[in-house]
Amino acid sequence: MGNRYIKINENDNVAITVNAIPAGTIMDDILANQDIPQGHKIALCNIEEGQPIIRYGVTLGYALHSIKKGDWINEHMLELPIPPALDEMQFATNLVKVLPEPPTRTFMGYPNKDGEYAGTRNILGIVTTVQCVTGVLNNAVKRIKKELLPKYPNVDDVVAINHAYGCGVAINAPEAIIPIRMLQNMVKHPNFGGETMIISLGCEKLTLDMLLDSEHNTSDNVVTFQNENGHQAIMAEIMKMAENKLKRLNERVRVELPLSQLCIGFQCGGSDAFSGVTANPSAGYAADMLVNAGATVMFSEVTEVRDGVHIIAERCVNEEVGKKLADEMKWYDQYLNNGQVDRSANPTPGNKKGGLSNIVEKAMGSIAKSGSSPIVEVLSPGERPTKKGMIFAATPASDFVCGSCQLSSGMTLQVFMTGRGTPYGLEAAPVIKVCSRDDMKNMWQDLIDVNAGPIATGEATIQEIGTQLFNEIIDVASGRKQTFAEQYEIYNDFTLFNPAPIT
Repeated sequence: MGNRYIKINENDNVAITVNAIPAGTIMDDILANQDIPQGHKIALCNIEEGQPIIRYGVTLGYALHSIKKGDWINEHMLELPIPPALDEMQFATNLVKVLPEPPTRTFMGYPNKDGEYAGTRNILGIVTTVQCVTGVLNNAVKRIKKELLPKYPNVDDVVAINHAYGCGVAINAPEAIIPIRMLQNMVKHPNFGGETMIISLGCEKLTLDMLLDSEHNTSDNVVTFQNENGHQAIMAEIMKMAENKLKRLNERVRVELPLSQLCIGFQCGGSDAFSGVTANPSAGYAADMLVNAGATVMFSEVTEVRDGVHIIAERCVNEEVGKKLADEMKWYDQYLNNGQVDRSANPTPGNKKGGLSNIVEKAMGSIAKSGSSPIVEVLSPGERPTKKGMIFAATPASDFVCGSCQLSSGMTLQVFMTGRGTPYGLEAAPVIKVCSRDDMKNMWQDLIDVNAGPIATGEATIQEIGTQLFNEIIDVASGRKQTFAEQYEIYNDFTLFNPAPIT
């Protein structure tokens, strides 16, 4: 019959159910006292009021009242523990030297100039300086795709990087560095092939010199609406510039490249209790193979790392990296405090319905996607890596903001783990969707790319699914395969992270 429940660590006093368990069901020596939904926790022993509830070998919280062996444990039964102290963490005490061997160390990508990651797609990217130009640009993109793109078959797509920034903002506020940096880096995204195309209004606070160096701030790369004589002139200028860019992009060809030129982002969303058992650990195994092959892998989501940060700190290669990790956590603690909330605001109703009682449980499952590789660098939101290997790229946990921050950091393909399901996708880079359970794949067979569910039922191992995912990453990065999100053109908006004031 397979697994009925899953216990992660020998010290755990709870386990999650593989399927819904009716009251009265006997599993080993445990009698279910209530109906227990799929993925929810069952008490493996009596737990007294105030005692820890333990999963992953970690205290998820403290029992608000006495719990009997066989009881269903849900989010209303735990008191959230104090988060790990940030000034007492140990660094570089758990540096794994032996990583799983990858099936290959190369992929077929689009080379960029020295020092830049290679592209996984060949895209004309058009970056805006302000939201005011979005309506006109969107119409122009429709025309470019219809009238110009068919003439340049080596170009995959035309993507407008629209956003709600640029004016009506405190452009000189200290935290404005984040959205400005994100846009500066999107201009140079590896999938855009070094072709700069900027659409400006002309009177916005985000001036062209903030976005471009003098070499690229020219009429060959910028269309400024307020310098043109009306709508038709604006459209003509956009079309002319786009065609010039498309001609050059069309000359790009895929070549065999080392995986050291690949930058992959890992993220999870719509998580459930299986995410930390199946999808995220298999992603972590794939991540370790990628790192072993020389690739750069980013994982993110500060609030979903915060309660496991002490575990992550032990993998930081030195004190400098560890202190940057602590600083990013402190910044985000203060950011949440300024909004009069804390990390407990993170779990969604869907997370809880999927069995995640609180942010501690969610975080312990979330960090599994980072595998076991040493962490060589920590990035602030939207920063570009300076090292290759496993990187913590600090971002909000919001799917859309995290994805946009990772894009700005140079990510050219994202792997997205989900338990509850989401059609999320990015226009500037392909997104591979990995689900945590069979039910999700069966329901969304044409939206989920890789199913990690067989791990929960004992029909596959983390290593097997992790290797399958690694091969999927190489195939998608090499253009041999499209993700479902690409096939259906399911794309979410580019969403800047702007913690600075709006005026």
